[in-house]
Amino acid sequence: MAQAKHGDTVQVHYTGTLADGTVFDSSREREPLAFTLGEGQVIPGFDQAVLGMQPGESKQVVIPADDAYGQYQDDMVFEVGREQLPPNFTPTLGEQYQIQQGDGTPMVVTVSEITADAVTLDANHPLAGYDLTFDLELVGIE
Repeated sequence: MAQAKHGDTVQVHYTGTLADGTVFDSSREREPLAFTLGEGQVIPGFDQAVLGMQPGESKQVVIPADDAYGQYQDDMVFEVGREQLPPNFTPTLGEQYQIQQGDGTPMVVTVSEITADAVTLDANHPLAGYDLTFDLELVGIE
């Protein structure tokens, strides 16, 4: 039976959980996730976990933060004065927004604090700093 290898397009059903059992994402109620192994389309640990699996095979893996979304970085949290925000913009705590960095590249940030004078934005991925557990099922290989 074929094993998933670099360059293969695979279809994977997954359920991702945190250490406390909280489910943060699952493909079970939708189509399986399709991606090409070794192309950087998913987090490195996920890619590595699927490598070598056979269609129909299931397994559970724990992906350390360093092989998932990285460690939480305090220097990616910054404050923006209200005067720097668009005049009709009303930030919402916990909401994600796409902003442009100084060089024009987009960055997704989450509003983590709101005061009368400023808004604190966090550019860390929401799962940064967490070890992630995935229940995987390789559905197919193309």
